[in-house]
Amino acid sequence: MKKTVNKYILILTAIFVFACKNDAKKDENAKLNVVTTTTMLTDLIGNIGGDAIEVQGLMGSGVDPHLYKASEGDVSKLFNADVVFYNGLHLEGKLVEVFEKMEGRNVKTVALADAVDEAKLIGSEYFASNYDPHIWFNISFWKKMTAFAVEKLKEADPKNATLFEENGKKYLESLNVLDTDIRQIIQGLPAEKRILVTAHDAFNYFGQDFGFEVVGLQGLSTATEAGVQDVQELAKFIIEKKVKAIFVESSVPKRTIEALQASIRSKGHEVTIGGILYSDALGNKGTVEGTYTGMFRYNVNTIVGALK
Repeated sequence: MKKTVNKYILILTAIFVFACKNDAKKDENAKLNVVTTTTMLTDLIGNIGGDAIEVQGLMGSGVDPHLYKASEGDVSKLFNADVVFYNGLHLEGKLVEVFEKMEGRNVKTVALADAVDEAKLIGSEYFASNYDPHIWFNISFWKKMTAFAVEKLKEADPKNATLFEENGKKYLESLNVLDTDIRQIIQGLPAEKRILVTAHDAFNYFGQDFGFEVVGLQGLSTATEAGVQDVQELAKFIIEKKVKAIFVESSVPKRTIEALQASIRSKGHEVTIGGILYSDALGNKGTVEGTYTGMFRYNVNTIVGALK
């Protein structure tokens, strides 16, 4: 009952803030106020918008979007935004109710997953959308999302359309370079060693695009807990396949992977923890891993280095 009351307090607060926003006239010279959900989207929109927009990201480094709950401050930011960019495909499951309340109001919401052809998405029984939402791990999808975001920003702020187009073009060029670099790095890893074991199944699009067999201990959503049987079965798989290393994720507690490592050792085998991968969130702001392109390069170098 208490949770329900708190939820409605948040919604009522948001409606009040929204009403106040409508009463105030927006300065025509003011920057576009943009709110993003995940760190990947904050980086993307920041690259396209540059100094012409103000970007506020709700989630920081190491934050798990699957479990993220909006605070009163978050709801206020969302309802005061000119445009809200989110991933979609129920990645931000706890925010769906807030987005629904925003429909029909003077806040434009953009699900960047709408840029991707549904026929190319990986199916998932764990999400209400029935699709794996970790689409940023396919660079070609990210390019489509970039072009889509450019158009949405142009619609919201026509006076800066040329700037958005130019920044989008530069960013797309950096993604082309990233794709080429990643493929060259992965070529150095024999196909039989391309088995990626992580805390949860965030890397299926990566595996599909770059030829890795991907196995996650917790499934697609971190809301799903791994049981003893899951650990035992995966331990058996790793031993049979002679997998050299397994990986923890920055946004997921490492205890599940450590339990997996302990299970393998109890069977008389060894597997190392190959490093920390960035899956549902980027690294700290101001670091190489704090950008989408830097995160991708770091992940691939870590994976290939540990599995070689």
